[in-house]
This record gives sequence, C-alpha cells and structure tokens, in this order.
Amino acid sequence: MSQVHHSIVAIALAVVGLAGCTHDTRAVAEADPVHVADTKAAMRDLWTGHIFWIRNVVSDNAVHNAAARDAAEQEVVVNAKKIANTITPFYGEKASEKLFSLLTGHYGAVKEYSEATVAENPLQQEAALTRLARNTDEIAVFFSEANPHLPKDTVRSLIAAHGAHHVLQITQFKERDYVHEGETWKVMKQHVYVIADALTVALATQFPSKFS
Repeated sequence: MSQVHHSIVAIALAVVGLAGCTHDTRAVAEADPVHVADTKAAMRDLWTGHIFWIRNVVSDNAVHNAAARDAAEQEVVVNAKKIANTITPFYGEKASEKLFSLLTGHYGAVKEYSEATVAENPLQQEAALTRLARNTDEIAVFFSEANPHLPKDTVRSLIAAHGAHHVLQITQFKERDYVHEGETWKVMKQHVYVIADALTVALATQFPSKFS
C-alpha cells in the first residue's frame, strides 16, 4: 500500500500547476458563452457518471456482489459511449470510436486492478498499473493530435491523476476505509470537472463557430 501512496503523491505533484494551464481566450471569446457553459455542464455530468459507475463496480467487487457489479459495469460502458459521442460533431465517427476504445481500455485496467486487489495478487496489480499507464499515454496522444490546445503532457497529467484516484479508491474499499473513501470521492469529482472543463474549452477554442 505504501507504494501505491507514493505513486499517487508523485502524480499529484506532477499535476500541480494545471490550474495555470491557459488557452487562447480570444478564440473562446468568439464562441457563445452560454453554449460553452451548457457544454461544460453536460461534459461534467458525463464525467461524473464515469466515476460514479466505476465506483459502484469497485465497491461491489470488494464485497463480492457480482450481480450489482455486472449491472454497474453495463452503465460504465454506456457512459463511455456517451462521452465518446461528444466529440463526433468535431472529429467524426472514427475518432469517436477510437475514444470509446480508449475509455473502455481505461476502465478495463481499473477493473483489473480492482480484481487483483480483492484477490491480493501484487503481480496482477502491477500488470494492471502498467496497462493503466499505457492507456493514459494513448489518451494523451489521441487528444493532443486531435486538438492543439490539449498538450500531450497536460492531458497525460490529468488522466494519470484521475487513474491514481481510482487506484486509491479501490484500496480504500478493500480496507473498508469508508471515511477516507468519502474524501477521495470529493477529490475525484472536482478533478473530473477539471478534465471536463479542459476538454470543453479546448473544443471551443479550436471550433468557435460550432459554439455560436
């Protein structure tokens, strides 16, 4: 567990300063602020759904409630498709399908880590973390290539911190540490707001006419 905490601290330090990440405010100003705000709200809702349903999966997995876990997993996949669909008007169906694949890969690594933690299998935990890190890099490359206002290192830091929150939450559910898990949930929610807002602002900057 100490290794997990050290990894999370390192990622948290890496992500410090993202609040200072800037975009071309002139381009955003050309977009309708109401449309941008509505998109931010919708994007936040979708990303909150992402962590909500995955939280259900890992909590149900920790108490061996297979029926509830499987039902939550179906919602994770539906939510991933909805998030992927948000970029279809900007980048097309193929890009949307690619993002869906990346998001399901992200979930797959988190689920693998959850199962390994419940089984107390450190080798499988490490394999899941490696898979999660590889997926994080792939997501960073995907967004940075699609949108010049989403630098690869910035996206990688955002998604890496997000993944670390999942890892910490899984450990807390395994240890029945529900008080600290509640604190982690609050941090997770605020962080996915940052992700949602960053994606929205980058889209509005790259495609201001679509927000008019």
